[in-house]
Amino acid sequence: MGKVVGIDLGTTNSVVAVMEGGKPVVIANAEGMRTTPSVVGFSKEGERIVGQMARRQTVLNPQNTFYGVKRFIGRKYAELSPESKRIPYTIRKDEEGNIKIKCPRLNKEFAPEEISAMVLKKLADDASRYLGEAVTGAVITVPAYFNDSQRQATRDAGRIAGLEVKRILNEPTAAALAYGLDRRESQTILVFDLGGGTFDVSILEVGDGVFEVKSTSGDTQLGGNDFDEKIVDWLAEQFLEAEEVDLRRDRQALQRLMEAAEKAKIELSGVTVTDINLPFITATADGPKHLETRLTRSQFEDLCSDLLGRVRTPVKRALADANFRPVDIDEVVLVGGSTRMPMVEQLVRHLIGREPNQNVNPDEVVAVGAAIQAGILGGELKDVLLLDVTPLSLGLENSSGVMKKLIPRNTTIPVRRSDIFSTSENNQTSVEVHVLQGERDMAGDNKSLGRFKLTGIPPAPRGIPQVQVAFDIDANGILLVTALDRTTGREQSITVQGASTLSEAEVNRMIQEAEEYAEIDRERKERVEKRTRSEALTIAAERQLREISLDFGMQFARGRRQRIESLIRAVRESLAQNNDRLIDQSYADLQDALYELNREVRQYYSEEEDDDLFGSIRRVFTGDDDREPPREIIRDGYGGSRSDTRTPYGREREEYGRDRYSGDSRRGERRSRPTYQDNWDDDDDKWL
Repeated sequence: MGKVVGIDLGTTNSVVAVMEGGKPVVIANAEGMRTTPSVVGFSKEGERIVGQMARRQTVLNPQNTFYGVKRFIGRKYAELSPESKRIPYTIRKDEEGNIKIKCPRLNKEFAPEEISAMVLKKLADDASRYLGEAVTGAVITVPAYFNDSQRQATRDAGRIAGLEVKRILNEPTAAALAYGLDRRESQTILVFDLGGGTFDVSILEVGDGVFEVKSTSGDTQLGGNDFDEKIVDWLAEQFLEAEEVDLRRDRQALQRLMEAAEKAKIELSGVTVTDINLPFITATADGPKHLETRLTRSQFEDLCSDLLGRVRTPVKRALADANFRPVDIDEVVLVGGSTRMPMVEQLVRHLIGREPNQNVNPDEVVAVGAAIQAGILGGELKDVLLLDVTPLSLGLENSSGVMKKLIPRNTTIPVRRSDIFSTSENNQTSVEVHVLQGERDMAGDNKSLGRFKLTGIPPAPRGIPQVQVAFDIDANGILLVTALDRTTGREQSITVQGASTLSEAEVNRMIQEAEEYAEIDRERKERVEKRTRSEALTIAAERQLREISLDFGMQFARGRRQRIESLIRAVRESLAQNNDRLIDQSYADLQDALYELNREVRQYYSEEEDDDLFGSIRRVFTGDDDREPPREIIRDGYGGSRSDTRTPYGREREEYGRDRYSGDSRRGERRSRPTYQDNWDDDDDKWL
């Protein structure tokens, strides 16, 4: 049984955490960072890269680098706004009306679920490396206001990544779990979650291990990216007015604008003014053009006034649905990196009348809550009860085109509700059940989750047959619809999966492709590591040859050293030819040659140690030393060379440069000490 982790699959960044010793721990990725950019790219060689490495190539390779995909998951192309389509890479509509992401590098199209699965796979692999065991299951968080289609799509992404999705958990609920796990006193908390692409607000009652969600609301198309877009438009309009060039039509220029806007937004959280400089942003017939301007915090807040208005509405709706007033809220917990903006904090203070709680890390708290939920499911944590709610109303379309609500929004889940329906025409033998999700009265204004038919109804006047339709929502917030003819007992049911935009066959195909790609990635990684090891071995071998030359002289093991030098050349030639078989062979031969050289060095030292122990006795009585130290060539300070002699441990017998006896510092000249006193001239005070 593998380990189960908690994953916050974010629009901008993702985080993975795990329970260890009863405490949640955030796991750093392979690059050493606790957050992983939710970015997938394909390099010039067609290699798939995920995270920070992919983010680095967004400007130079915008068409093959995909980010912000969470906004597309589980949605139809027709549901997208024009603003959400303004991205450097290409998205299109397939035959089913679903969203496909085009990758020119591979000449292939991906579903948003596949891109998200690549991010999940990266997080699971990093967690496996940290834990030392395979990660097979996960609790994955989603925005509380995700509909059934988006939840199903997130579950499909987990399956494609090879994970068993134990639970789909609302992000504000996960944050509340992390915040209130050790709190025993009862509190009413409001979780304000403004991330990179989505916004949620949930009100919960927390205390003594019970987490009960009272209401939730939000906007799945509102987040930090929209604040960035305001700066992008402001910069682009300024440049268009000055240079008559629309930078938003150039993929690379648009990507550079987006990165500059995000940087400016972050800087304005700490300072009141920031400079934006983008040299060589484009070129015209007059030459290269540069963008240089200054943005103040007050200007930024003016640009985003309409977005702040969109933030207010879900907060007020959540309070009204829970039948609470702002004074009933005990704590406000800020979640998501975008809550660091001063205008957002100020808005929360104004709406709730309370200082937001700053004791949790807004980037990591959701993943921590997901890990806690994984611990609850795995039995590591006891006496914790989580009662979540469904974010949107669920119902059916009747014959007049009106939506009949069976489960109102903010109903505690899991839940089962049913109602009796009948035929609208005489002798009708089948009925179509059209499942809807939303808050509008007319069916056409709500989200269609799926359709199915119940057939075999006995002919009868209209209104006579009785068809019982039941809605079941499980703990993941995923819907099962059942229709039963009470006369014949004939039953038809569906788990609403068509809304996920992927059929079961497509999911299985993507799972198989992901496994095949994982094998390709493993082989490519092994090939890169092999080249790295070989290059490192040649460098280490050259360094070792230099050290041995300095310690023992050029003549020491000369034949073996010459073989090593030829093997170093062979390894580098095989690397240049990219021949895996030759690389393996030359690498192994070089390793063996180095081993033999090291053995000879060890043997030489052991002989010297024996000689020092026993030979010293002989030298005491005989006064001679028949050892012949190896000779070497030493470079002098002027580029010349001379013969010199060292002891086996590198101690020079003669000094070079400054004579230890005469004090003469002349280079290249050696003087020896006289042995007879009568060679001294007392008058001239010098040696004769």
